This record gives sequence, C-alpha cells and structure tokens, in this order.
Amino acid sequence: MVDAIDEVAKETGNTVPQIALNWLLRKPTVSTIVIGARNEEQLKQNIAAEGWKLTPEQVAKLDEASAPPLPYPYWRQRQFVDRNPLPPAVGQ
Repeated sequence: MVDAIDEVAKETGNTVPQIALNWLLRKPTVSTIVIGARNEEQLKQNIAAEGWKLTPEQVAKLDEASAPPLPYPYWRQRQFVDRNPLPPAVGQ
C-alpha cells in the first residue's frame, strides 16, 4: 500500500499523507477522518489534502493495493474462473 501511495504522490507532486487523506475523503464508507499534526506546518499540509481529486486510475491503484487477501477457499476458487466466474464490475 505504501508503495502505491508513494507512486501516486510522485505522479501528482503531493505528499504521501495528502494522497492518503484525499483517497480516504473520496471513500463513501468513510464518514470522518481525524487529522493529527505535530506542528502547524504539518497541519497545513494535511488540510491541503482537500480541494483536488485523484484520477479514477489513481484511486483504482490505491484500492487494489489496499484490498485484503481472500481467505481460503476463495483464493483457490478464483483459480478456476470457468467454474467460478467473477461477478460483473460495478456499472456493467
């Protein structure tokens, strides 16, 4: 996950915390984010996570990196796509 956030930070020119906070702000299941800061500069940087948006590709990269691994037997069943087809993507 950290590698994916770092890649997106390099793409956008924003800091790693800004990427993480912006990504969480876009998640419909997250209702509140508590921003901690050690000093005024860090607080200003964290607040700057709002006011811009990650691209859909960047969000997908972060979502994929943060997806938990499937427990057994589901990871094994995914190997047999002909018998266990994947569900359709959202919006299809």
